[in-house]
Amino acid sequence: MSTIPPSVDDAGSMPDPRATIPSLATRLFRRDLAHYPDAGRRYAYLAIVVITTVVLYYELYVQYAVATSIITHFHMTYRYFVWVSVIGNAVGAFASLVAGLADRWGRANMVVYGLLVTGVLVLFALPSAPDKTVFLVSFAAVCFVEGIVLVATPALIRDFSPQLGRATAMGYWTMGPVIGSLVVTTVTSSTLSSSSWQDELRYAGLTGLIVFVVALFGLHELSPRLRDQIMVSIRDRALIEARATGIHPERSSHGGWRQMLHLDVVGSAFAVSVFLLLYFAAVGNFVVYFATTFGYSEQRTNALANWYWAANAISLVAAGLFSDFLKVRKPFMIVGALGSIAVTSAFAVSATRPNTGYYTFAWLFVGIGALAGLAYAPWMASFTETVEKHNPAATATGLAVWGWIIRVVVAVSAAFVPAVVTSVTPLVDHGAEVAAAQARAEPALSIINAHPRLFAELAGYPRTTVPPALAAQALHQVGPAGLAVVQKAQPQLALLQKYGPQVQKAAAEGPGQWQTWWWVTVGGQAVFVPFVFIMAGRWSPKKAREDAEEHRRSVDRALASLAADRA
Repeated sequence: MSTIPPSVDDAGSMPDPRATIPSLATRLFRRDLAHYPDAGRRYAYLAIVVITTVVLYYELYVQYAVATSIITHFHMTYRYFVWVSVIGNAVGAFASLVAGLADRWGRANMVVYGLLVTGVLVLFALPSAPDKTVFLVSFAAVCFVEGIVLVATPALIRDFSPQLGRATAMGYWTMGPVIGSLVVTTVTSSTLSSSSWQDELRYAGLTGLIVFVVALFGLHELSPRLRDQIMVSIRDRALIEARATGIHPERSSHGGWRQMLHLDVVGSAFAVSVFLLLYFAAVGNFVVYFATTFGYSEQRTNALANWYWAANAISLVAAGLFSDFLKVRKPFMIVGALGSIAVTSAFAVSATRPNTGYYTFAWLFVGIGALAGLAYAPWMASFTETVEKHNPAATATGLAVWGWIIRVVVAVSAAFVPAVVTSVTPLVDHGAEVAAAQARAEPALSIINAHPRLFAELAGYPRTTVPPALAAQALHQVGPAGLAVVQKAQPQLALLQKYGPQVQKAAAEGPGQWQTWWWVTVGGQAVFVPFVFIMAGRWSPKKAREDAEEHRRSVDRALASLAADRA
């Protein structure tokens, strides 16, 4: 009986059998899959990516949920805190361009080790920052890493999601920022009464490190030869694997940046970025808005925002499922955008009414969140399909363009909020201390208001040069106890004199200025609508089904041809 001899390498020597067993270090860095995974493993990879996205946004957004506490702790002005956000998002924008290298370097390691870096920064660096400058630098470092990771994650979602299931998968991925926001508001509204802002950041950082361990051992990605092809349905798996041997990844991704500089890619990315202006404001400004306009605490505002995030999360998944079922994206985007414009307009009208109730805002947020989700999950699917139309091997590059544009829009909008809402700066910087001074000086103010002419005259003299006759008159009219009360309140009275008028003016002007910004967000949603028409995809479900059926037949023909060639 013959035996099969052991293989030899090109030099004629026997291969070292130990070389076929990868070391632990190799397994933790080499994550490519040579074959498309079965359903169970594919869903596991998708779940890890979604959980990763949730945690990354939790780490990023938790700073805004405790914004007023951070401002107070570091003695920041509101404008300085705004620039923390502006600089962080600007850094993240250019980091998103770096993420375009994921088409050549892969996505999984960017995600895994990005989780490690952000977890360490949020757990240790940010809560322990000795001053506001170190806090700014640390936050910018978090934004840099997350700018890379948050482009790599939707690229992984695209790789593991055929087009006919893409909207559902993107709906789950888009739940990342939404559930991240929901986690932020849920945790802070439940724990802030017994925790400091540093604790809130530590909770997020520790969560990030736990998910890092899961991703370290559990996350893999398709090899470039597999991911550089378009998969319409899961039935394409055999054909894609057969064709993979003829794919040259470096050649396929050549010129990717140039191929993405088209109106349907760049214009659509800009359109969705301005569509999300209200979402960015909800993340970055709702705590300040409701504190300065309606007197809500951080906990109450975060509890109110839960209505927005919960409705948005449910809508994203539902919209993705229905979009995939009907095999169309554009009708969902149009209906969602027009509905969001209507409900956001109602919210803008309510912004100047101080008697607007908590639950009125809650139901408005439910409407806005649900309609925005209806538009956004199908948009993400359509955008990746538009990028694939130009070059499927440059998916991460197309998403890097989107990531850069959306973070630039976030940075610019954050910088413009204080320019439009000028009242917010004096209210945040001095509103709390003016209110406290007002409360402490109330007895003294009652005495002063009872003798306005007397105290007006006294104010014209330094304390040591008050004429004896005037001092005797004050003693007679007010009495020693009353004068002692006024004297004790002098620091508070001086603060009220210095900042009181500008805080009072800002409180009166604030609602109208915020309303102007809410109308700006409505305008951003209107800009989104015409760009829907230039994206990839059908309007008619019937036409889309015909396309899918024709694709199925072409795949069957290609597989039959391959089988005949092998025979």
